[in-house]
Amino acid sequence: RCRIDGAPASGAGAFAEHLRLVWLTPDLDGLFRGPAGDRRRFLDRLVLAVDPAHGARASGLEKALRSRNRLLEEGRDGRWLDAVERELAELAVAVAAARAETLGRLTGLIAETADTASPFPAAEATLEGTLEAELARQPATLVEDAYRDRLARARARDRAAGRTLEGPHLSDLQVRHAAKAMPAEKCSTGEQKALLVGLVLAHARLVTRLDGRAPVALLDEVAAHLDPVRREALFSTLDALGAQVWLTGADPAAFADIGGRATVFSVADGVVRRADAP
Repeated sequence: RCRIDGAPASGAGAFAEHLRLVWLTPDLDGLFRGPAGDRRRFLDRLVLAVDPAHGARASGLEKALRSRNRLLEEGRDGRWLDAVERELAELAVAVAAARAETLGRLTGLIAETADTASPFPAAEATLEGTLEAELARQPATLVEDAYRDRLARARARDRAAGRTLEGPHLSDLQVRHAAKAMPAEKCSTGEQKALLVGLVLAHARLVTRLDGRAPVALLDEVAAHLDPVRREALFSTLDALGAQVWLTGADPAAFADIGGRATVFSVADGVVRRADAP
C-alpha cells in the first residue's frame, strides 16, 4: 500500500517526486554476466534516482516501440509509421541522452573519489549503443533526425525480423574492474559483488551531491555475502553517507557488528519486533 500524506498513491513510482531511492537486491548478483536487458534496467534505475522524469520517457519509448512493431506487422501505410517513428526517435534520443549523462557523472565521481585501499574496487562503465555514440559527437537534434531516417529505411528489415533492430532498447552497460583493467563478467564472483556494491554506493553519493540530500538506501541480503573486512567497510561507508538505510537479511549474525549503531528488528510469523524488546 502506497500513501503520500495519508492519501493513496498510484504506486511506488509516485514517491520519486518526494525522495530518492537506491537499492541492491540478490537478483542483481548476476548482473554482469546476465543479459543486456538486466543492465539497461539497472542503469535506468540509477537515472531515475537523479531524474524522476526518466521513468515516463522510458515507458513512452517502450510503448512507441510496441506501436511501431505492431504497425509493421499489420502492414500499415507510411503516414502511420511516420507519426510513430517521429515520436520514437524523440523518445529514444532523450532516453539515450539521460542514460549517458548520468553514467558520465557517475564515472566522473568514481574517478574523483577512487580509493585504492577500499575493498570495493573502482569501476569503469561505458554505454554501448549507436545513439549513445552519435550523441557524443553531434547535437541531439541531428541524432534524432538521422535515427528517424534510418527507421524509415529499415521498415522492410524490421518487419521481417518482427521487431525494431536499432535503438537504445538494445544498448548495453559495460563495466570493468578499473585497477585490473578487466571486464566485470570475467572477474571472480567476490570481485563482481564488490564492484556492484561499489557502484551502488558511488551512485548514492552522486544522488546526495546532485539532490542536496542523501537517498534512502535499501540493501537486501548484502551483508551476509561479504567477508568481515568488506562488511565493516560497507557499514562505515553507509554511516558516512548520512542516509536512512534499511539492511535486510536472514542471518542475524551479519548485523552483529552494528547493534550499537542501528535499530535492529526481527520478523517472525508476520510480526515485526525490535530485537532488544522483550
